[in-house]
Amino acid sequence: MPFITPISVFLGVLLAENLKGLSFLIPWLFAFMTFSGSLSSNFVSFKEAVTHPRPLIWAVIILHLVMPVWAWGFGHLSFSSDTYTITGLVLAMAIPTGITSFVWVSIYRGNIALTLSIILIDTVLSPFIVPSTLSLLVGQHVEMDVVSIMKGLFLMIVLPSLLGMALNQITKGRVVKVLSPRLSPVSKILLALVVMINAAVVAPYLKEVDYRLIKIALVAFLIAFTGYLLSFLIGKLLRSDQGTVIALTFSGGMRNISAGAVLAVSFFPAPVAVPVVIGMLFQQILASFYGSFLDRHFNKKIVERGRTV
Repeated sequence: MPFITPISVFLGVLLAENLKGLSFLIPWLFAFMTFSGSLSSNFVSFKEAVTHPRPLIWAVIILHLVMPVWAWGFGHLSFSSDTYTITGLVLAMAIPTGITSFVWVSIYRGNIALTLSIILIDTVLSPFIVPSTLSLLVGQHVEMDVVSIMKGLFLMIVLPSLLGMALNQITKGRVVKVLSPRLSPVSKILLALVVMINAAVVAPYLKEVDYRLIKIALVAFLIAFTGYLLSFLIGKLLRSDQGTVIALTFSGGMRNISAGAVLAVSFFPAPVAVPVVIGMLFQQILASFYGSFLDRHFNKKIVERGRTV
């Protein structure tokens, strides 16, 4: 994952003339990817979320209040007169959590039930929360079709996710064994294609590496970095167990950044997509970094407890 996105962005810019005409395919390709990724989920995790809602509530607050406001403030400090770049930074933080957070939480032995709950509930709420957040923070400066954005989120994320989870529930998990091994490689190819097409659309703004582009990359990186860090710190402040801290760190730090790029390309002027596409470069790399950090942090705690005993 850390290599697919940067290579795809590079190829998208390189082959822009051939790929930008395929932008109409992006929502459909993304819907298929969402369906494939949601097959491993079901509705059982809702029970855990309802009985222990505090981590879930904090995850939603981080995802849709704290980080969009932080991106808006940091964006104004860094690009006070560049409305489109500020909008792109806010959009990158307002979109729902990334489905791939489940993979990272599984790798580092986090709370999978909580992660699935966050993904499911955040996905269902996204058509209402994302347009509201954008309207509140940047709506007065950038013209947007809120109804179309809601429709796009519903068709690309909510409907395929619910369909995938319903199939898992109905078949009692058998669909995962049958379809997932076949669809997973296809999804990775489609992910690369979606990133390439998105990069092709904004290629004119990425071809010339100047001070402004480097500055956008640096700001996007710092905002994403603080998202993971803040989620980790809140997990610790809540005195959560190890599994919950890991789940909050990845769920609060990761975003469905491909969906953000699709929204930016589909419903906003092209410059809005630049911070979002650049943000794609850092998502998986930061996840890998924080995974190693969490591993060291909790292993150190285990060693310290062993010494006290």
